[in-house]
Amino acid sequence: MNIIYNASTNLMQGFLRLYGKCLSRRAHRKFSRFVKGQQGLIEKIRTDMASADRSRPTVWFHCASLGEYGVARPLIAAVKAKGPVNVVLTFFSPSGYEALAQRHPDIDYLYYLPLDTRRNANAFLDAVRPDRAVFMISEYWPNYLRALKFRAIPTFLVSAIIRDNSQFFKWYGKTYRNALSAFHHIFVLNEASRFNLNMLGYDEVTVSGDALFDNASLVAATPWHDEVIARFTEGRPTFIAGSISDLNDERLIQRLIEENPDTPFILVPHDVDPAHIERMRRIAGPAESVACYSELTLLPEAASRARVLIIDCIGKLAYLYRYGTWAYVGGGFTPLLHSVIEATVYGLPVSFGPRIERKVTPTQLVDLGIGAIVTTPEGLCRWFESLKSNPVALAEIKERAAGFVARNEGATQSIVNKITSGLWAND
Repeated sequence: MNIIYNASTNLMQGFLRLYGKCLSRRAHRKFSRFVKGQQGLIEKIRTDMASADRSRPTVWFHCASLGEYGVARPLIAAVKAKGPVNVVLTFFSPSGYEALAQRHPDIDYLYYLPLDTRRNANAFLDAVRPDRAVFMISEYWPNYLRALKFRAIPTFLVSAIIRDNSQFFKWYGKTYRNALSAFHHIFVLNEASRFNLNMLGYDEVTVSGDALFDNASLVAATPWHDEVIARFTEGRPTFIAGSISDLNDERLIQRLIEENPDTPFILVPHDVDPAHIERMRRIAGPAESVACYSELTLLPEAASRARVLIIDCIGKLAYLYRYGTWAYVGGGFTPLLHSVIEATVYGLPVSFGPRIERKVTPTQLVDLGIGAIVTTPEGLCRWFESLKSNPVALAEIKERAAGFVARNEGATQSIVNKITSGLWAND
């Protein structure tokens, strides 16, 4: 399987180079942006890191996308608070890199992750020279992990869920099983994951809380005001559909908008490329009742005239849930349901699709009556109708959510203590 994996990644590397030469400057689709981000990447990293202050240790954090950064963010802040350190953060997806490209507090170096070929992995580690490597949730890059293990660099996996039907237990999973041995320690979210790792012969495991709670609580406590969104809501109960990802999400939200003409909606697509924004406009209703955030930044007073507001920029969702009353979180018709915690910390009842097997929190929210699984437009409409004019139920959910969040905060410090043990000479 190693031969097949390496052949496929090398083939992909060649394809990216060829595809990149054919791209126009105006190409803006997500994959095109990813390809552009890979161009000249290793050389850029070498150049940047040549001037790094090597009197400080270097910690490399890797996230797949912006959602995983919610786990990394409080860890990064806590590591920075413990002592002088260089923080290198990489993303695989444009959704993460682009959100932080202009402003990234606590991060010293921000990059796309070079594709997982043996050559790239070694070139990256030669340039960065990390003293610790920290991967988020489900990032298993065999060549990077093999190179980290060979160099004896302590490597950690945080907020993992290891299911008994995951790739580790498949006939083709040897490459990924071998990759586990690179991890110095794995922090998992439930006992089932610890058991499954033990079955695979891996014992360096801690069941810890989810650092996403610490990040979401930090965001919720951060003073933040947006004039466009404030003008749009004007104190009215507002439905927020966050991280809308695919046609299933769009189908449900379209029906909900049609059935509730008296309710303002904020739609936040996961990807803000022009084609996706245009689809959002089509499902949102008559053109005269729909506005995009970017159109209103110079004229925020016009926001109150719209019934549906489309957020056509990235990085605002975790903050703007504070303006909402109910929420739907997208991605739940794929294995990649987005963060339901971001809405929960504000006390919002939250609905989502049925594919929740890769996360722990959605099931807990359903059990507590805070969250609801919806599979059809009719089901979403029924759920919303039960809460739309029910202040007593909303108040109860808000109280339950506050207690749930409080019980799950505090994982960050214990994780960081383990990661940074021995990192500084006087530690």
